[in-house]
Amino acid sequence: MHKNIKQHMKFGFWNLGFGIWNFLILCAAFLAGCTQQTTPPVQTANNTLDKMKIVDLTHDFSRETVYWVTAKEFELDTVFAGVTEQGFYYTANDITTAEHGGTHIDAPIHFAEGKLTVDQIPLESLMGAAIKIDVSEKALQDPDYLISVDDIDRWEQEENTPIPDGSIVLFYTGHSTYYPDKKKYLGTEQRGEEALDSLHFPGISPEAAQWLIDNRNIKAVGLDTPSLDYGQSKNFKTHVILLSENVPGFENLANLEQLPASGFQVIALPMKIKGGSGGPLRMIAIMNP
Repeated sequence: MHKNIKQHMKFGFWNLGFGIWNFLILCAAFLAGCTQQTTPPVQTANNTLDKMKIVDLTHDFSRETVYWVTAKEFELDTVFAGVTEQGFYYTANDITTAEHGGTHIDAPIHFAEGKLTVDQIPLESLMGAAIKIDVSEKALQDPDYLISVDDIDRWEQEENTPIPDGSIVLFYTGHSTYYPDKKKYLGTEQRGEEALDSLHFPGISPEAAQWLIDNRNIKAVGLDTPSLDYGQSKNFKTHVILLSENVPGFENLANLEQLPASGFQVIALPMKIKGGSGGPLRMIAIMNP
């Protein structure tokens, strides 16, 4: 009898241990299931970008690229293109270009002594939330159109908000539809000093530039014309106003018609030229599809 009791107790404790072990396994499985359900999936940068729409705001650089009439135009010379003696294919080119031509940046020092050179502009000033002010209906009717304070006010009324702090402000004139036809885009096919009086394209009025500086906190401005100032400007006052406050400008932008009025981000990265007054720019906009 004593032996039977001991045997019974032995199996009882074993069964108890087995039950506890099964209980712990079930708990672990339950907790693992909870963790799996509540932990969000890891998002990679590529996965995030795959879900976004990217718009290239940059014109190609080529022999067709539009440059200021007094600036050296873009040249690409082939150094080598073909199969080498060693049996592999190889291509290399030399390029020559002025700082200011095609899609490019105007660094503050371009019109403001002692202000930032292109390599000194903080990256934070070249990327972030942006807005687009569409003045194309008026500008396409007048090649000398000056973007006004009223145009900015109209955007704020339609969007029911002031321009958000830290915005990059882009102006869409529709003038990019003429690019790279120099006669239509610049107003003349001539080059050199004698061509300056024949320049005709829209720009930002000095009054609008000053209003933005005095009333809004903006990072940068850009537009789809050859210059921040309109073609007939002789004193480049808009450049002076904006660049004197270290607000860089983006000129000769492309594809602005593809952007909404707001709700997108911009990345504008120029060639990092030490001491440069500007440089070629690769600029994109990123938005939800």
